[in-house]
Amino acid sequence: MNATAARTRRQFLAATAATLSTPVLLRAADAPKLKAAIIGHTGRGDYGHGLDVIFNGRPNVELVAVADAHPEGLAKMAAKLKVPRQYADYRAMLEKERPQLVAIGPRHADQHLAMGLAAVAVGAHIYMEKPITPTLAEADGLLAAADQRGVKFAVAHQMRMAPNVGHLRKRMADGLIGELLEMRSWGKQDGRAGGEDMIVLGSHLFDLMRLFAGDAQWCSARVTQAGRDITPADARVMKDNVGPVAGDEVTAQFGFAKGVTATFTSRAKLREHTGNWGIEFIGTKGAARILANIPPQVFALKTSGWKPDGKAEEWRRLPDDPTLNQPAQGFTEANARLVDDWLDAIAKNRAPECSGHNAMKAIEMIMAVYQSALGAKRVSLPLADRRHPLAA
Repeated sequence: MNATAARTRRQFLAATAATLSTPVLLRAADAPKLKAAIIGHTGRGDYGHGLDVIFNGRPNVELVAVADAHPEGLAKMAAKLKVPRQYADYRAMLEKERPQLVAIGPRHADQHLAMGLAAVAVGAHIYMEKPITPTLAEADGLLAAADQRGVKFAVAHQMRMAPNVGHLRKRMADGLIGELLEMRSWGKQDGRAGGEDMIVLGSHLFDLMRLFAGDAQWCSARVTQAGRDITPADARVMKDNVGPVAGDEVTAQFGFAKGVTATFTSRAKLREHTGNWGIEFIGTKGAARILANIPPQVFALKTSGWKPDGKAEEWRRLPDDPTLNQPAQGFTEANARLVDDWLDAIAKNRAPECSGHNAMKAIEMIMAVYQSALGAKRVSLPLADRRHPLAA
């Protein structure tokens, strides 16, 4: 980095820190605002789960432009957001506006690499819909470019920062269930059961596994289609293009440090038995469960223990759950927590909690499932082969 670029970056970080650390009521009227822009693509992933409104109501952020290649979608979004300038080409928008913040909204992850690199090229910090990219190779390239430029990269894994998930993590650290031994997770197991369920919904669960247990060290998995093991020929592209998926049933096991193991299952036949999409934590003294959603719910297991006439169990909400008596909140509030953290990370020059690197690790676990299933063997993580196993 040359002296001019370094000085410009230091000036930007200093201005950002001053803007973000000053209380709203005390902020000077002429304090600098961060310029923000939004990239969407109506009909090709749209604006994700509420990423069009993440800058609303933020006095330290000025939304200056929106880009959408679909003319009708662009007009509709411009009217909704009351944004001053609109572009059909996001590259032209980024070059002309030079925003400091960019929301990349489309759910079609096949567009994320090009959009992300274009944002990095102008030095814009990125908030992106998940999954980060369809392949690890693309994620590696995008994250390396962002790191080199000093771009703070956040990805919308909203449950990671849900207040009751954070509370459960603290309670477990304090001994709520004793020593963590196992994690068991299930996708929604609906019409998307199998590979689609794993990338769309399982990615949230893999992110949570890592939050509670650290990086996975190995994976052993089986993926089947109509009862037979998949081959690369079973690969298909779903409606939201997030890269190739395969299989209508997935069963996978992961190993973590300290002997912790985890499973992920997506089998439509199990939907009624396993219930909600979510993850269960099993320890030496008890169990807890997150029913995944926006917002999630958190439960602990109350059990009588085995007796001659059987065993009684009841899942109950934690009485000190900070969200217990609050109205249910949706994506607007969930994204706001991540954006607060992202802006603070920019100001303090640290990694966001829901970082691009964490998002990449969730995708790596999915790629490990396919690698293991196709090779009929256990694979070690991190993966050496960064290509998509179904396209390799």
